[in-house]
Amino acid sequence: MYSAYLYIAPFFIIFAIIGLYPAIFSIYLAFQKWNGLSPMIPAGLENFKIVLTDSLFWKAVYNTIVMGIMGTAPQILFGIIFAYLLNMAFLRFRNFFRVTIFMPYITSMVAVALIFSVLFSDHESSLANYVLSLAGLDPVSWTRSEWGTKLAISIMVFWRWVGYNTIIYLAGIQSIPNDLYEAASIDGASKIQQFRHITIPMLKPFIILTVFTSTVGALQLFSEPTVFLGNDAFTRDEAMTIVMYLYRDAFRLQSFGTASATAIILLILITAIAAINVYLSSGIGRKRRNG
Repeated sequence: MYSAYLYIAPFFIIFAIIGLYPAIFSIYLAFQKWNGLSPMIPAGLENFKIVLTDSLFWKAVYNTIVMGIMGTAPQILFGIIFAYLLNMAFLRFRNFFRVTIFMPYITSMVAVALIFSVLFSDHESSLANYVLSLAGLDPVSWTRSEWGTKLAISIMVFWRWVGYNTIIYLAGIQSIPNDLYEAASIDGASKIQQFRHITIPMLKPFIILTVFTSTVGALQLFSEPTVFLGNDAFTRDEAMTIVMYLYRDAFRLQSFGTASATAIILLILITAIAAINVYLSSGIGRKRRNG
């Protein structure tokens, strides 16, 4: 009997050391004033007051939500469409396209930074500005303007993660029994009607999963803004996210108390927004049936 606990003990020991203890210590630290070297000083709720009254924090919340919506919402829509197309029987080289669309997910962030720094360069001859010129639009300063920076980072997030969602939806589509489509075809349902009334409702569990993971990932946005803006990422507020704000407090200002308080606020925000999104997405199939 005890031998079974010995086999699983290493996981719980490692989890307690690198997962549970830091989380508990961070909660304790949120009520302390500490710079990492001097003794801790009890601060009560002062750290939370400092964070919640800081205009830069609310700017970070605004940036995080805006870039989260711009970067992750299209992933769900295009992920379903791409998965449906990749499952078509007449599509040639399906395996090649499946691997290709998943490649950005496993691409190094350094490579991603180099690619997007060229695509969205502030120079008029950059690819993004060249495309805008074809439409008769003026060039954009992608790394300096408010919405130019947000749009470039959102496109980077979309490019990196849409393949991940596509593969999940593809697995979901392939799990749908063909009998449903055959019966719908016999009844005269078109491909669009089959997609609307069979594919989407049957993908409901997968949509809920991707909505949850995308929401959590969007609110933890950190790598994309920092690699795109480089050293200027923490000195400007156009793309400051909550995690970047937290990182700045902890490792640049040595204010670990306010950083821990920010982490707790972020946890509450993630829980609330993820719960709302999951609730809304869980009604997809029910609405289809009632309609």
